[in-house]
Amino acid sequence: MGCFCAAQEEFYCEVLLLDETKLTLTTQQQGIKKSTKGSVVLEYVFRHVNLMETDYFGLRYCDRSHQTVSKTTEGVELFTGPPYTLYFGVKFYTEDPCKLKEEITRYQFYLQVKQDVLQGRLPCPINIAAQLGAYAIQSEIGDYDPFKHMAGYVSEYRFVPDQKEDLEKAIEQNHKALT
Repeated sequence: MGCFCAAQEEFYCEVLLLDETKLTLTTQQQGIKKSTKGSVVLEYVFRHVNLMETDYFGLRYCDRSHQTVSKTTEGVELFTGPPYTLYFGVKFYTEDPCKLKEEITRYQFYLQVKQDVLQGRLPCPINIAAQLGAYAIQSEIGDYDPFKHMAGYVSEYRFVPDQKEDLEKAIEQNHKALT
């Protein structure tokens, strides 16, 4: 007579990281299940992105009524899906980012600020947007090279909602000045 044991249903969740990649966590690989607490999932994310300065970061998700929830304490169950999608991000900004010890922490802050400006959650005057855009371009493609970077090259990138050509020209000028 065969065993009628109930097979464990495969469960997975996706965590959208600040670099817009997805980290998939499964029952089979990480032991994640519907009753897993947010702090456990957050620890997997920290290890995945190699983050040591963890106090600044957390997870959020949208509940059934599409309200954002960001509580990830030990006793909080996160999963109200499917789909089971969580969002990794900065919980609060440090007063002085220069005091952050790890380069990866500063990079995660950069990604969060970039996302917040692009999505309009962090208003940014045009002159500051032009400076930040130039730094972002330099980090993406390096120093300005007149043989590689023809006029309009900035238009391939998005920095602010409703990005206009005058901002793109200002970013190009600032990028040229960074070399």
